[in-house]
Amino acid sequence: MTQHPQDRPWWRDAAVYQVYVRSFASSGSRGGGPGVGDLPGITSRLPHLRDLGVDAVWITPFYTSPQHDHGYDVADYLDVDRLFGSLEDADTLLATAHDLGLKVIVDLVPNHTSEEHAWFRAALASPPGSPERARYLFREGRGPDGSEPPNNWQSVFGGAAWTRVPDGQWYLHLFDSTQPDLDWRHPEVGDMFESVLRFWLDRGADGFRVDVAHGLLKEESLPDQERVLPPPGPDSPPTSMVERTQVDEPMWDQPEVHDVYRRWHRVLADHDGDRMTVAEAWTRTPESMARYVRPDEMQQAFNFAWLLAPWSADAFAEVITGTFEALEPVGAGPTWVLSNHDVVRHVTRYGGGTQGLARARAATLTMLGLPGSSYLYQGEELGLEQVDVAPEDRQDPSWFRTGEVGRDGCRVPVPWSGDAPPYGFGPGNAQPWIPQPADWVSLTVEAQTGVEGSTLEFYRAALAARRELAPVDSVAVRVEGDVLLVDRGDVTIALNCGSDDVPLPAGRVLVTSGPVDGVLPGDTAVWLGR
Repeated sequence: MTQHPQDRPWWRDAAVYQVYVRSFASSGSRGGGPGVGDLPGITSRLPHLRDLGVDAVWITPFYTSPQHDHGYDVADYLDVDRLFGSLEDADTLLATAHDLGLKVIVDLVPNHTSEEHAWFRAALASPPGSPERARYLFREGRGPDGSEPPNNWQSVFGGAAWTRVPDGQWYLHLFDSTQPDLDWRHPEVGDMFESVLRFWLDRGADGFRVDVAHGLLKEESLPDQERVLPPPGPDSPPTSMVERTQVDEPMWDQPEVHDVYRRWHRVLADHDGDRMTVAEAWTRTPESMARYVRPDEMQQAFNFAWLLAPWSADAFAEVITGTFEALEPVGAGPTWVLSNHDVVRHVTRYGGGTQGLARARAATLTMLGLPGSSYLYQGEELGLEQVDVAPEDRQDPSWFRTGEVGRDGCRVPVPWSGDAPPYGFGPGNAQPWIPQPADWVSLTVEAQTGVEGSTLEFYRAALAARRELAPVDSVAVRVEGDVLLVDRGDVTIALNCGSDDVPLPAGRVLVTSGPVDGVLPGDTAVWLGR
């Protein structure tokens, strides 16, 4: 694994691999059977991650859950869903990972619970104004008979963010109606999550990825959200069809949320081993993202600006420069990510096919060369593209609420071996919970292992080269035509975002995303030693 100076926390320069628990590997012996990934399945495949060359594994939620949002609707934070195994299986996974030199980051979901959580069941069984309801955001409706939602907020998954209960009150859910939002101004909520943190830290978790970290606190009066319509024109569609632009966000990134993370910082400090948190915080600017990683708050925050940038040397340079400028005042290190379980895989975002794969490899090599932590999503080391999942096979709750395609296409289970689905995902021939494409035979781990030029061997080479880089905390960035050039210590990263070959910059070639022979082809990146 990466060699970290003794005075430098492991997470500062880590390569972290995200496992979507349902889709990584199945032992076939737990409640989901061979078609659903589980904790023993993950444990059995940890040697793949060691051999890949990552430092840590982040595992999506495996807690007790009715699975309306595939684990992000938690009914019990202190137990493992029988679909995925048991607490003993979690302990075995942690111990095995540590024996292999891998850290483990547990996914935490503090913005909302499942409707089946004991607290919410008690809230529904109690009257308006009761202590049980005070843990959530119950409000009276508007209109003469209270039949209208308390405000105009919309769910991220589509439709109103409020659901009415039989006694007439409404509860807030920024996501699915089965995921009621907690009221983080209630002291019992903070106390409960401190106990959750300590429970998993005591079991050996090295850190937490914090889901919807920017959403815990809402503006206290829950005001309507202002919206503005584009000015009408002669060819404008009817007002009801115009997509509205949000100009304020009273449900996101409120100042009080930082008090939560100061408390969590103190909890982590009670445990040895450089424990950490990383925020999933979709903030508007690099500066607002940096507030989450001030010295007394979280250790990291996902840098989604890198993921959202178009294929452009200028755009990438702007993201890199803006990220370091925003983080410098708080002394935090950056993170970089190109894919995860909520977004279209970056091979597809970059055009798909041969060009999309070339660009994805080049962007990955550039990312891995940047100072800070890099987060990889399962299957990207195989060059997987987004899958067009058939409507009858889709399971994302956003699909059922909006009719939009949803996120299933990036969650198709990993192909390990063999020449037909399920590609060794689980024992026997049971098909996975989302069907795998029939043309993935050349993309399996087995098919790519030891094959020169394969995407898997490219990732292994890039991660091995990354371990040899001396830690640095700053870079020099410049753009020459379509070429991004990043100087970090005695290494230069060159990324050609154009379509034409350019002269290969001077230096000793350390690793490349594709063939180079005196020139740097379009859609290709290279590291050069000076």
